[in-house]
Amino acid sequence: MKYRKKIEDAGEGNIFWITMTDLMTGLVLIFIVMFLWTYLTSHIKVVEENLAKETANKALQESLQEQQIDATVDPISGVVKISDLELFEINSYKLSDKGKAYLDKFAPAYLDSLFSNNYLKENIDRIIIQGHTDSQTFIGEFSEDEQYMKNMELSLNRAYEVANYMTNTPYNKENGNKLRKMIIVEGASFSDPVLTNGKEDYAKSRRVELKLVMKPIKK
Repeated sequence: MKYRKKIEDAGEGNIFWITMTDLMTGLVLIFIVMFLWTYLTSHIKVVEENLAKETANKALQESLQEQQIDATVDPISGVVKISDLELFEINSYKLSDKGKAYLDKFAPAYLDSLFSNNYLKENIDRIIIQGHTDSQTFIGEFSEDEQYMKNMELSLNRAYEVANYMTNTPYNKENGNKLRKMIIVEGASFSDPVLTNGKEDYAKSRRVELKLVMKPIKK
C-alpha cells in the first residue's frame, strides 16, 4: 500500500506541473498577441497619418500653382521654400515692395490651405519660419565665425520680417489668430546650403522656409 501511495503522490505532482506549464504557455501567447495587436494598430495609425500629410501637402502645392505662386512644397515633409529673390533686395532683410506683393498672394493661399484641411487644422502644433543664407562672405575683415554669425543675423531678421508681415496683415482674421499662436522664427545662417552636382547653388541657398511641426501621434 505504501508503494502505491507513492505512485499516486507522484502522479498528482506531475499533473500539477503540467498544468503550470500550460498556464505559462498560455500567458506567453496572450502577451505575444497583445504585442502584435499594439504594434499593428500603431503601424496602421502611422500609415494613416503619413497618407493624410501627403494628401494635405499635395493640396497645398496645387493651391499655390493654381494661383501662380512661385514656391516649392516638399511632398513628404510639407516644407515650403521661398527664394529670397521673391522677398528681399540683396543683403537686406527689409521686405521689398515685390516681397510684400508676393506675401499678399502667398500668405492667404498658404493659410487657407492649411486651416481648411481638417487633419492639419487639428494636428498642427507649430509653424516654423526659418531664414537661410548662402555661404558667400560679407565685405570686410571678418573671421569665419563672425561671417557665420553675420549671416545668422541676416537669416533670422529675414524670417522675422516674413513672420511679422504675415501675422499683421489681415488676410483672414481667424487664420491670422491661429498663425500668431503657432509661429516660431529661426535663423539658420548658411548651415544648410542647397547643392547642385556637389556645388552650392547660391540662389537656392538664399531662401525662407515654412515648416510644420505636428502634434505627437496619439497611441
